[in-house]
Amino acid sequence: MRGHVMSLLLPLLALSGLAHADPASPLQLRSPGGTASASLTLDAAGQPRLAVAWRDEPVLLPSPLGVQFADDGLDRGLRITASRTREHDATYRFVAGKARDGRDHYRELAIDLTDAQGRTLGLVLRAYDDGIAFRYRLPLPAQGDLEVRQDLTGYLFPRDYRCWSFNVGRFNTPHEGEFDPIQASKIRPMHLIDLPLVCETGHGDATFAIAEADLDRYAAFYLSGRGDGRLGLDTRLSPRHDTPEFAVRIPRDEVAAGGHLTPWRVVMLGDSPGALVESNLIAHLNPPTPIEDTSWIVPGKSAWDWWSGSVAPDVPEPGMNTATMRRYIDHAADMGLEYMLIDAGWYPGSSGGDLWEPSADASRPIPGLDLPALLAHARERGVGIWLWVHFRALETRMDEMFALYRDWGVKGVKIDYMDRNDQEMVAFFHRMMRSAAEHRLMLDLHGAYRPTGLNRTWPHFLTQEGVLGAEYNKWSRRITPTHNVTLPFTRMLVGPIDYTPGGFRNVAPEDFTPSFTRPQVMGTRAHQLAMFVVYDSPLQMVADSPDVYIETPGADFLGLVPTTWDETRVLSGAIGEHVAIARRSGRDWYIGAMTNESPRTLKLDLSFLGDDRYQATLWQDGAAPTDVQRSERAVRGGQALSLRLAGGGGAALKLSPVAAGGE
Repeated sequence: MRGHVMSLLLPLLALSGLAHADPASPLQLRSPGGTASASLTLDAAGQPRLAVAWRDEPVLLPSPLGVQFADDGLDRGLRITASRTREHDATYRFVAGKARDGRDHYRELAIDLTDAQGRTLGLVLRAYDDGIAFRYRLPLPAQGDLEVRQDLTGYLFPRDYRCWSFNVGRFNTPHEGEFDPIQASKIRPMHLIDLPLVCETGHGDATFAIAEADLDRYAAFYLSGRGDGRLGLDTRLSPRHDTPEFAVRIPRDEVAAGGHLTPWRVVMLGDSPGALVESNLIAHLNPPTPIEDTSWIVPGKSAWDWWSGSVAPDVPEPGMNTATMRRYIDHAADMGLEYMLIDAGWYPGSSGGDLWEPSADASRPIPGLDLPALLAHARERGVGIWLWVHFRALETRMDEMFALYRDWGVKGVKIDYMDRNDQEMVAFFHRMMRSAAEHRLMLDLHGAYRPTGLNRTWPHFLTQEGVLGAEYNKWSRRITPTHNVTLPFTRMLVGPIDYTPGGFRNVAPEDFTPSFTRPQVMGTRAHQLAMFVVYDSPLQMVADSPDVYIETPGADFLGLVPTTWDETRVLSGAIGEHVAIARRSGRDWYIGAMTNESPRTLKLDLSFLGDDRYQATLWQDGAAPTDVQRSERAVRGGQALSLRLAGGGGAALKLSPVAAGGE
């Protein structure tokens, strides 16, 4: 369903002599509501520079723009030869996500920057009320293919911001790590910072994040410290695998007549970290979906065998076999989960990472796993099946394999070990999206780069890893409550997050011991329940084994909480300290609250409920990490609700409206 669309062309700016007359005169762009603004200037060397402000306070100083091609750069000696502005306002509907509707409302300034040789670098600049985005239009070279060595975009800071960054250290990575607090001045040129980088502006609680959107036919970018003594960051493109001296190579005959558009470079802006969580800016910057019938795209929750070590009660020899998978299917049906994910090991040669076996065959199950019988049993129980596949099993047989899985009756595919974000892997992502859509298969991407808004264009792509999630409890002590309450304000800003919550072997952080089978989790059970509201993921894994959920306090919440939402509001939050998020599904509201290792009381303003009355069901911390206290109370808009959270604790709530005249 699409709402109103309005695109207003504003008067063309006559700027043919402006750059010659006064190179320092800025071209300015302000968002429709006036909160975000940007200005473009040319310095004395003819280098374009972009400044960004939030509520008229500088966020980025005039920062360099440009692109390094195969033989030279297009970043200096430029003059402005044309400029066009327009305003666009459109609403559209999400198939799945943190909101039902999105409003794509911006003002745009398109600028032509021409050098002495007549080459033109296009710059498209957009101002939204929650951020600034810009992209380049790269000219076709005089001869040969379009080859890009590096992006010359910089981000200069007016002060030493306090930031949260994830230093991946190398280009080929699964994007799984901590977002640690760091002063901007401590980010070094040898660092390779993944996106998003999140920083406080120093003006109240205002916060910004540097991100990327609409990544297609290009290489993803990272950030590094500058080596020139200026406070700020430089851009680093992920190099190609076949020709690492280049980041991007596009055959000449594939470059559009008007030039090649790069992905968007995005500066998300808000009055608080929570405002960035509510934003749909990354999705807005992606094209609308070409899928006309989306009825087969069904969000939901899934049982999962791998995380617990395939623990299965009442199965004599649990593992990757028919009896164990059947038990997990029954577990999904008993809990009201929509799906069961059969993970690695189901096909001959199934392995991961550098252990890839070229003879692996993902078109047939291993002996001892009767997959047709399991699919038939799942259909009888009303449970859909997802299958795990190593991406290399699809490289040369993608359409064939997806057609096979569709014919089997599989609902979705979890694709793993794509631990790169170079131009070639980005192309694989898009090929995978198109093929899966043609065969009506949903997707869960693992060992994958961070999201860039593809879920708007391809809504069957439900979730994505690229996060340090619960699997690390199996072999490390890295999944701390502090990490858990940092993720909503960092990694989750750019898209869905397949963290795989639901661990029910809950212990205090000091009592935690890693275990590959039956893993524990740090913090309380209510902390885990809250993740199903706090973490944005239209496909949620219910990670633990069936035995821990049987007649267990808190398990009832897992059966009823949705995974896709009509509205999202952040009620409270501080990065790395605590978070409370309210999400609406229909007329019901759900609230998830989490804290770090420090116990705290959160006082939540319920004014978003209006004057209506609600019956609230609460799942809160008890005396021990595994205890869940379930209670009910009446609440209404305008009240303040106090939640007491234990150290590493949390709370989950469901608020259902009370009919007029009801008690």
